Amino acid sequence: MADITNPNSSSQTPTSAVDAVPAKSKQPTVLRCMTGSLIAGSVAVPLYALTMSIAQSFASKPVHSDNITVIKITVAVRTLVVGMATLATGIFAMAAVGLMLLGLQILIQKLTKKTDTSSGV
Repeated sequence: MADITNPNSSSQTPTSAVDAVPAKSKQPTVLRCMTGSLIAGSVAVPLYALTMSIAQSFASKPVHSDNITVIKITVAVRTLVVGMATLATGIFAMAAVGLMLLGLQILIQKLTKKTDTSSGV
C-alpha cells in the first residue's frame, strides 16, 4: 500500500528495524547521551518542585462544600492535575536516567572494544 501523504514513497513496508531507520540518523555518542541526560534532568527537577507545590497547595485548601457532587469533581480534578504533573516529572526523570545509562554503556563498549582490538594484534 502506497503512502498517500508521500507520493514518492514505495509500496513496500520496512521488514526490520534497520530498514525503518533513515540513513541520515546519527549514532548515539557518549557526549550526546550525557548532554541529553543533563537537559532531561534539568527539566525534571523544576517539574518535581512544581508537582510538590501543586500538591501542597491542594492539601492546604480543603473543599468547603456540602454538595457531594462538587466534592467528587474537585477531588477528581485535583487528582488529575497532580497526576499529570507527576507523570511529566517521571517521564523526564526516567529519560535522564536512561540516557545516562546509555552513555555509560557506550563508554564501556568503546573501552572494551579498544582493549580487545589492542590485545588481538
